[in-house]
Amino acid sequence: MKLKNILIVVKDIEKSKQFYHDLFGLDMVLDNDGNMILTEGLVLQDEKIWKKFLGKDIIPENNTCELYFEERDIEAFIEKLERLYPSIQYVNRLMQHSWGQKVIRFYDLDGNLIEVGTPM
Repeated sequence: MKLKNILIVVKDIEKSKQFYHDLFGLDMVLDNDGNMILTEGLVLQDEKIWKKFLGKDIIPENNTCELYFEERDIEAFIEKLERLYPSIQYVNRLMQHSWGQKVIRFYDLDGNLIEVGTPM
């Protein structure tokens, strides 16, 4: 068995597609009317479709999982993040773990948790 994709729920697929392209260089692979696959296996699912499918409320900022990206030049990434998305909500600004890795955590436009860290 192979893990194929990770799906996150978003309110506006076009805005989210732009966000993930701007910051992480992800591009659209397939647009299937409310279900968009990006490179690296990230799937954006329209909130209305997901809510109807589950029959439950969507809970943003639920902090039960995160998308993790690695970036060697994390300071340049932070400059780009702050320039393109100045109102982004941080969980923690740049910090350094005891083992030396630098990380930053923030929410995407829909409250999905993202961590960007330097390679280990």
